[in-house]
Amino acid sequence: MSKVKELPGEAIVAATQSPSIGNSFLAYIERVRGGDMGALPAVLGLVVLCTVFAVARPAFVTAGNFANLFTQGAAITLIAMGLVFVLLLGEIDLSAGFASGVCAAVLAVTLTSLGLPWYVCAVAAIVTGVIIGIVLGTLVAKVGIPSFVVTLAAFLAFQGLVLVLVDEGTNISIRDDVIVAIANRNLPPWLGWALYAGCVVIFAAVQLLRARTRTRRGLVADPLSLIAARVGALAVLAGLAVYVLNLERSRNPALVSLTGVPIVVPLILVLLVLWTMVLRRTAFGRHIYAVGGSAEAARRAGIAVDRIRISAFVICSSMAAVGGIVAASRASSVDPNTGGSSVLLYAVGAAVIGGTSLFGGKGRVLDAVLGGAVVAVIENGMGLMGYGASVKYLVTGSVLLLAAGVDALARKRAAAAGLR
Repeated sequence: MSKVKELPGEAIVAATQSPSIGNSFLAYIERVRGGDMGALPAVLGLVVLCTVFAVARPAFVTAGNFANLFTQGAAITLIAMGLVFVLLLGEIDLSAGFASGVCAAVLAVTLTSLGLPWYVCAVAAIVTGVIIGIVLGTLVAKVGIPSFVVTLAAFLAFQGLVLVLVDEGTNISIRDDVIVAIANRNLPPWLGWALYAGCVVIFAAVQLLRARTRTRRGLVADPLSLIAARVGALAVLAGLAVYVLNLERSRNPALVSLTGVPIVVPLILVLLVLWTMVLRRTAFGRHIYAVGGSAEAARRAGIAVDRIRISAFVICSSMAAVGGIVAASRASSVDPNTGGSSVLLYAVGAAVIGGTSLFGGKGRVLDAVLGGAVVAVIENGMGLMGYGASVKYLVTGSVLLLAAGVDALARKRAAAAGLR
């Protein structure tokens, strides 16, 4: 018995010997103490920020403002999802913001000047993102130029390209109903509940299937009680969100009704599930983590490191294109500032605040969603409190610095504990 107590991973040993909620919790505490904090800082930050803003401005917790949070943070979150792939490699893409602006401009020009159908224009915007990613990734992986230099040059060049596409400053209005609906319309209430039920059922099925697969392979699986707790927590939180979003948010319901889950929410959920499956369930995803952990070790293991790097930049720019489409939808227009200003800083901040490491090898797509929520809450709450852009930047920068500091300290602690 004393021998077990001397082990640094006592809780992990206990969980391996007897899986239960209690032992799983102890194992989690042990991982946190060892430096693997995951999304804990982002979740705690969300709780604290929401509590502060709710107390300071009760309007923060209204149904209308709750819906605004989703649409405000959608574009940033989508761009951050793509940045996660690049950050996992220990690289950076400083051009993602203006890349989204270029793709949004392509969407607007093909819609208005060429009069093409919305789906053709959306595909053209995403293909533009793919081409951008191929060019950037090739310069980094094949030519050997540092990603900081390549994407900084692209950051400058894309500003000029946006100006060219919008005729040196013209504001291009978007009137296509489908494109505008992405960030400005809502699902019918019944469809929101159907989406909720589907998400809960799929999540439960995935959890049970994972536990069954691990049991068959002789590995330790999560106990059914823990799975039930996870599913129950998701069901309660998501159910409350759908209920609030289905409330009437219009000030004049007789004139126009505002109810339902914003259409952009299922878009984010689909992409979250897709990229999470890619990272966690495919060889490509494992190779991303391997290259981010040690590119030389991955190369010696037979992984095509250059191809992985190019693919990561392609995914990053493609998601920037999707974010640009959502941003254009929300503004119902595209101008030279689309994708500029603080878009890139907020997107990188969202990924890092959510838990993705700037040093590579650690992160999840979910981190972008959590970090995007933190950024949206800060901007929304500060706006409700009447603070200007200066205070918003100061607070967001402080949160980003805190998140990076936590990541650095966690890595040192993990290294000291022998987990890295």
